[in-house]
Amino acid sequence: MDQSSAKTEITAHRLQIEYWPLDRLIPYARNARTHSPAQVAEIAGSIRAFGFSNPILVSEGADVIAGHGRLAAARKLGLAEAPVVVLRGLSEAQRRQLVLADNKIALNATWNAEMLSLELADLSAIGADLSMLGFTSKELSAALSRVADGLTGEDEVPEVAEVAISCPGDIWQLGPHRIACGDSRDAGIVRSLFADVVPHLMVTDPPYGVEYDPQWRHRRGVNNSPRKGKIKNDEIADWTPTWDLFPGEIAYVWHGALRSSIVAESLAKSRFAIRAQIIWAKERLVMSQGDYHWQHEPCWYAVRKKGYWAGDRKQTTLWTIPTGGQDAETTHATQKPVECMRRPMLNNSSPGQAIYEPFLGSGTTLIAAQSCGRVCFGIEIDPLFIDVAIRRWQAFTGEAAKRSIDGVLFEALLPQGNPVEKAS
Repeated sequence: MDQSSAKTEITAHRLQIEYWPLDRLIPYARNARTHSPAQVAEIAGSIRAFGFSNPILVSEGADVIAGHGRLAAARKLGLAEAPVVVLRGLSEAQRRQLVLADNKIALNATWNAEMLSLELADLSAIGADLSMLGFTSKELSAALSRVADGLTGEDEVPEVAEVAISCPGDIWQLGPHRIACGDSRDAGIVRSLFADVVPHLMVTDPPYGVEYDPQWRHRRGVNNSPRKGKIKNDEIADWTPTWDLFPGEIAYVWHGALRSSIVAESLAKSRFAIRAQIIWAKERLVMSQGDYHWQHEPCWYAVRKKGYWAGDRKQTTLWTIPTGGQDAETTHATQKPVECMRRPMLNNSSPGQAIYEPFLGSGTTLIAAQSCGRVCFGIEIDPLFIDVAIRRWQAFTGEAAKRSIDGVLFEALLPQGNPVEKAS
């Protein structure tokens, strides 16, 4: 058959979509392509989200040629009928060939890794649910990590300004992320921040237990830290009201070692059960006024109900993570390396999911979420540190933050000159 004859033969059989009852369709008994219950559930989720966008291919005798998974998903959803395309004029051999070819030829395609990463990152940035795309959490994390490198070091933190741009009650949109200036014990600010989002994982570093008096650090010979003031609410050790406002099931709570029992009790009062205590082993000690200098920091891993685990079986409770100079050089007394906040996200969430940080500080959890394709919802009581988190994210991503209520860009509100200098 020459090319023109083949073209005429193909166009002569125009496809038409019909709707047939599911009971009329006959699965091919020798179909070599299998569909696990998990995959059928994924197909059902896709049909629920996008509709029946790919008809089932059948013979004139109602034998299924392509679409066995879609048929199983339709039955799982309780549908009465499904769209079909009847392929007329196929011989028995052609029908059986197409059953195999339809599956195998599709498997021969490959992904453009760079384009896939960019597309997934863009979808994540607009808040799309990546879990329904058929990729595993590990595949999504690997793809998103290709575009996660920032324009600055992930642990780099801007200096604290003398005058704040943000005001209590402000909510800022940072790409897909949302952060609020307010008290995480305030149900109103939490409700405004979440809107219709329900985060299932909380990764947080509350300020309690630091017992930080900034004055002693300015004594000669200690260090040249730029810290200028006491962290707000540092004297509070029981944050049960904050935990009560978190609607999710999993919490990682970093804390001072001497406050471990108080933190555990507060989590228990909020219906969390302790699963493990993580220990961050630091590269070097932290100067203190006690007999012993601290060189570790604990974190409670707690869950409500069953929780969710996405990590492998090689995870341990001892995390040896470089400090990167945080304790000596940064401006927030409890700041962690980004890896301390990212590891819980990788172990207990999927790309695109929301993460809650009720004590945002200088934005470490925000940067962790940005770096692994999660979406951070954070609250910080200190307007100065909300500004630090915004400037840190902007420097890291090259993108612009805007105020949710009016869309005004953060940069448009900065005083002329150096934004960290006091406005005249």
